[in-house]
Amino acid sequence: MIKIDLNEEFLRALNLAENTNKNLFITGKAGTGKSTFLNYFREKTKKDIVVLAPTGVAAVNTKGQTIHSFFNFKPDITINKIREIKPRNPALYKKLDCIIIDEISMVRADLLDCVDAFLKIHGPKKKKPFGGIQAIFIGDLYQLPPVVTSKEKNIFRDFYNTPYFFSSNVFNEMEFEFIEFEKVYRQSDIEFLEILNSIRNNTVNDEIIEKLNKRVNPYFEQNDEDFCIYLTTTNKMAEKINFERLSKIKHKEFKYYGFINGEFTEQELPTSQELVLKVDAQVMLLNNDSKGRWINGDIGRIVKIETRKTEPDIIHVELQNGEVVEVTPFTWEMYEFYYDKDRKKILTQTIGDFTQYPLKLAWAITIHKSQGLTFDKLILDIGRGTFSHGQLYVALSRCRTLQGLILKKPLSKKHILLDKRVVGFLTKFQYRHSEKNLPIEEKIKIIKNAIETEKNLELVYLKSTDVKSKRVVKPIYIGEIEYGSRTFLGLKAFCMLRNEERNFNVEKIIELKLID
Repeated sequence: MIKIDLNEEFLRALNLAENTNKNLFITGKAGTGKSTFLNYFREKTKKDIVVLAPTGVAAVNTKGQTIHSFFNFKPDITINKIREIKPRNPALYKKLDCIIIDEISMVRADLLDCVDAFLKIHGPKKKKPFGGIQAIFIGDLYQLPPVVTSKEKNIFRDFYNTPYFFSSNVFNEMEFEFIEFEKVYRQSDIEFLEILNSIRNNTVNDEIIEKLNKRVNPYFEQNDEDFCIYLTTTNKMAEKINFERLSKIKHKEFKYYGFINGEFTEQELPTSQELVLKVDAQVMLLNNDSKGRWINGDIGRIVKIETRKTEPDIIHVELQNGEVVEVTPFTWEMYEFYYDKDRKKILTQTIGDFTQYPLKLAWAITIHKSQGLTFDKLILDIGRGTFSHGQLYVALSRCRTLQGLILKKPLSKKHILLDKRVVGFLTKFQYRHSEKNLPIEEKIKIIKNAIETEKNLELVYLKSTDVKSKRVVKPIYIGEIEYGSRTFLGLKAFCMLRNEERNFNVEKIIELKLID
């Protein structure tokens, strides 16, 4: 489990979330602690908050509710249907201080506008964006995008520039603080981090592709010792691998039937309702153990199934660290937020639960279902190729190290699918945010001061490709600089990193400070 590191950006996010009513967009690369922040803030806050997610599985993992369920939306919700919806607990929406939406990258623009339309009617401040409620959006736009079916695409184009949340009308009505968590906890190897960053923003060169393809081994087979997991692009491929591996085991088959109580749909189940297991099967653990022995996403192997007549069987699982743990049935709860009039607080109540062993076969899983998980060793099989923005980045960033990665097929630049609309939004959003916090006049003043006092500057430069670099420079000149046919306000400076004179567009400097 990620150790909580109260770094500068984490503390800034906490302060803005708890002590202000400002709206926040919290982002960061895979493995930077976004989920850790959410859990920490929820535990510590004195505000009345709800945590929502776009999918049932994400809602179960965050102990929240789906957006549809919280607002009583049907799957076919549109803006025109909002006035027909009768809130089940009207006081709940009026008492909210803050709404957190996790996995915001997967939230469609039209759904966010439906949330806004609902809260403009039922929220504490009618007609205000989001009903005047603080919004905290958490997620990485370079990971998996919203789902828009082929039938919906043409209709969508008539109303929105993109399917992403940032194209919603409400997002452009509201002011958001931008916070990016930059410290990666999942990987520590500099070379692998550079590879992942280049995949993330599609700045890959032939040298990086070559480094990755040194990990190609089409004949590599999973064995029973290294807890390797197979990542695939489709459910069909993952299910086929799991079924084949299970069928090869000669031990007795055990079937366990999960029990659903109340509201818990099949799509929201974290594992199969009918779970088929054998000794020697490779499994994934799907909950956080109360004693801290494992966390959701850990891989293990069944070494013994202890049958009992009057009590549930005990499944003994060997973890990657060699420890053997006893796994018994676990109950996942489906939550609903409500307003308690007597205590004058927003609380949660269970509206459904699902009891089953917190296990699933895990020789193979899809890239989509691996989001948020971490593996020491994985085989990546892209099959016929990637088909979604961010898919390759999500897959590769699941692995802790480059040495733990095996590729079934060589990768090429065509497999790196990047939605330029995401890059355009993020760069423009950060430039705008920077201009608000560090106006151009202030930048000029700091630069001129550095030139006059012969001090160095530390700056963060953001290219139009959404690539950031931190530099220490000795400023020489500020004024109009020509580049090709363009003229811009530029900073000529000696760059300590490159050990040469460089020109910087002042507008693209998003952070700046004097240093001795």
